[in-house]
Amino acid sequence: MATPPVCDFGWQAPDFSLPDTDGSAGSLETWGDGAATLVMFICNHCPYVLRALNEIRRTADDLAPLGVGVIAICSNDAAAYPDDSPENMKLFHRKHDLPFPYLHDADQAVARAWGAVCTPDFFGLDARHRLQYRGRLMAPDGRRELFEAMKQIAETGQGPRDQVASMGCSIKWKDSNWA
Repeated sequence: MATPPVCDFGWQAPDFSLPDTDGSAGSLETWGDGAATLVMFICNHCPYVLRALNEIRRTADDLAPLGVGVIAICSNDAAAYPDDSPENMKLFHRKHDLPFPYLHDADQAVARAWGAVCTPDFFGLDARHRLQYRGRLMAPDGRRELFEAMKQIAETGQGPRDQVASMGCSIKWKDSNWA
């Protein structure tokens, strides 16, 4: 199990250009041009992601009318973890009817630049792509922390000051000495 660090408020998210499951390239600027943007690092095989997938989809659906863009990125080593290959990402995207682009970070440069640690790892950005949330999807009592945080960011430009880090499977790095 891996746990990301607490939110570094105001950290400027670096742009990227990655292919989605249809092979079209896009960037943070392409998909993140609304009031706020949620970027999440997920993968196909992680039990944390699989358990949370319905709520992730629900959150994305509920954020769309608020002008919040949602992007998912898989950065796992697809050679060592073939379940996370681009071909299987495409099948996963279609099977689960994900309402957001699912991008492949083949060289893991985006995950490294962003400091992603686990799947799922959530980055809630304001309209200028500054970090405002790096927390979990839900509280144990069922409160929708990610949805509430992203709604607050879309409305005020600021994330909640109290955040509990997400936890999940570690990103599967090509160079095991990286993490």
